[in-house]
Amino acid sequence: MKPPKLNPGASANQRSHRAKKELLMPLGLPAEMPSDWQAVALRKLDELRHQYRSLQLYLDICVRCGACADKCQFFLGTGDPNNMPVARAELLRKVYRRYFTPSGKLGGRLAAAEDLTDKVLDEWYAYFYQCSECRRCAVFCPYGIDTAEITMAAREIMASVGVATKYVTEVVKKAHEIGNNLGIPEAAWRDSCQFLEEEMKEETGADIKIPVNQPGAEVLLVPPSADLFANTDTMIGYAKLFHAAGVSWTTSTYASEAGNFGLFLNYEHLKKVNKRLVDAAKQLKVKRLVIGECGHAWRAAQAFMDTLNGPLDFLDAPRPEHICEFAARLIRDGRVKLNKTANDGVVVTYHDPCNVARAGGMLEEPREILRAVVSDFREMPADTIRERTFCCGAGGGMLADELMDVRMKGAKPRVEAFKTTGANFLATPCAICKAQLPVAFQHHGVEAQVGGVMDLLGKAIVI
Repeated sequence: MKPPKLNPGASANQRSHRAKKELLMPLGLPAEMPSDWQAVALRKLDELRHQYRSLQLYLDICVRCGACADKCQFFLGTGDPNNMPVARAELLRKVYRRYFTPSGKLGGRLAAAEDLTDKVLDEWYAYFYQCSECRRCAVFCPYGIDTAEITMAAREIMASVGVATKYVTEVVKKAHEIGNNLGIPEAAWRDSCQFLEEEMKEETGADIKIPVNQPGAEVLLVPPSADLFANTDTMIGYAKLFHAAGVSWTTSTYASEAGNFGLFLNYEHLKKVNKRLVDAAKQLKVKRLVIGECGHAWRAAQAFMDTLNGPLDFLDAPRPEHICEFAARLIRDGRVKLNKTANDGVVVTYHDPCNVARAGGMLEEPREILRAVVSDFREMPADTIRERTFCCGAGGGMLADELMDVRMKGAKPRVEAFKTTGANFLATPCAICKAQLPVAFQHHGVEAQVGGVMDLLGKAIVI
């Protein structure tokens, strides 16, 4: 897409609903902003810049060259200059300069420094929650600055003074209390598993199980909870894969959610949500931990799990695996029999989720699976895939109805890339992408189906 015409303030009023005390207090966050909130926020900034040397480096070395400016889907969609990654980061950087650099302390605005005020905090809340932490800008930065880390720091600072979104805090609260983002109780989880088992029995004639809390299984699969209630073809795909390969597996009602929205709030809750997965694997005495089709689940697991709550040396495979890694290996080893004709008429392209590909480093396994199960697989343009993939537009805790306008504008680059392929099915291993992209396709007038890689694999598996 060409750079848009600048439209200052175009998305300034696009913001998530603020979390109220009934969500903040259970998470240990201030129910109301403290009277000395500036001091609290600055202490948190000081703590973070010393704790993470990368953050300190990113705050210091940006020369504002603008190489990242037209790489963000939200700037391309809205034209708002504050959605340029460099300008969004500058909202935090100017406060850092004012309080933590000699030039900012002495020169103030002359040194591009600014006091932390109510107005500045309001800008932070608007624009740092219009960043999906997708890190596309980092790919193009000549200094390697990871602007997502600046976004994460800004959100953690805001949380320290009781400023957070209703959507993110509500999801994190449910994950702590119930074990998944949708708030599904154990009885409903078991009932849904049984319902899908009956569907598979009717389709295949085989007794394909979705085990629950089964101790001693080889694999603990932790899917996004949406796979059991919304993306049911994905859940069926998991079950058929394990059944066909003869792999014992289980789900856990204690850790029935792979997605980790703590990644979008602060480190404390990133760690706490992640710990449920580790505890469940220990309690059930499994050999492997496999993460389902969720982008930020994979990022949190493969990038942070070992340092958050590791080591995972109690497992035979001492690192979490993505379901696509696991499935690709089974296919290579001849453990499952496939019939491509089951997907005849489906013209498929693949969307690399930001957190699976760019942040998670998994690029080829999903493509390997798709080429094995469909006859017509097509890539999107080279500058929009793999490490350069565009975000779907609703990652980073942005999948809220009140952000619909900016979500649809942010999705446009991905939709335009999809349209070049002539495909009628977009496959992606991410629950957020599977929630956002069908709405975006409808909004932008595209008729196509969105589903998981496991959806197509499940249809092609010969039982």
